[in-house]
Amino acid sequence: MATPRSATWQKFPAETLRRMFDAVDVDDIIDGHVALPDPIVLACPEESIRQCYALCLQFWEDGVTREDLLRLVEKLLRDEALSADERLQYKYIRARYKHLRFAQRLYGKRHQSNYLFDLTTRVLGHLQDAFRSGRRSGIVRHGLKLRVLLSKPVWSMIRHAMVNTRMDSEAGLIALQRSEMRHLKKAMARTVFDGDQFHDVRKIVSMQVSFYDTLRSLGPNDHAYRMSRFLAAINGLMGSRHDEMVADALAGRRHYQTPAPLAKEIRSRLDTLVARYPI
Repeated sequence: MATPRSATWQKFPAETLRRMFDAVDVDDIIDGHVALPDPIVLACPEESIRQCYALCLQFWEDGVTREDLLRLVEKLLRDEALSADERLQYKYIRARYKHLRFAQRLYGKRHQSNYLFDLTTRVLGHLQDAFRSGRRSGIVRHGLKLRVLLSKPVWSMIRHAMVNTRMDSEAGLIALQRSEMRHLKKAMARTVFDGDQFHDVRKIVSMQVSFYDTLRSLGPNDHAYRMSRFLAAINGLMGSRHDEMVADALAGRRHYQTPAPLAKEIRSRLDTLVARYPI
């Protein structure tokens, strides 16, 4: 499916965007009682693919302004602490970046995020880690990178790339989903995971969460809701564990790359997912 240049994307009402915000806000909250749908259905018509990307794009455009984000970055560079409200604002801005990055990887013809957008998203994460842990050197290093990435010329290039992303077909999206799950199944053959291997597994889960968060935001969809909540439980458990790994590494208690087995609850849910997924 070819998306024309300077594409005109569907716009959604405030209620749809609110559903998206609510879904993303709980994409690491554990609902232990939500079971996978049976069967797991992979069909996603091409009109739905366009709607999904359009919603993710609007979610980013309506919730992120260059000026607001730059103001937070400049405050950190001045060695001023962000208030609780500003930290929450930063968290939500970063979440919108991450969600649109997943959208490009899921629905785009190339299944890759734009280089500058991906770089901005990663630096946002590094800066957040730095100010949470009070590492001034990291705040300065990543804050200065963001200052460049948020300059008007770079911002304009990034927005142009996001608006003009070309969509893949339904067959292409399904092939990507199956490929991701095959990677996950292969990874689950390991008994222990180092830091990078653990993070790679979580990235697969997080992208799937974002897919079903978007689908269920478009309208009532029990299948998407159940997939979203089951995957969010894994995402939440892995997120908590990853925070522990980073904290241990920063404190010098345990190197980030030290291999370790998955917690029983994480492994059980991942094994269930790959066993039921129609690879």
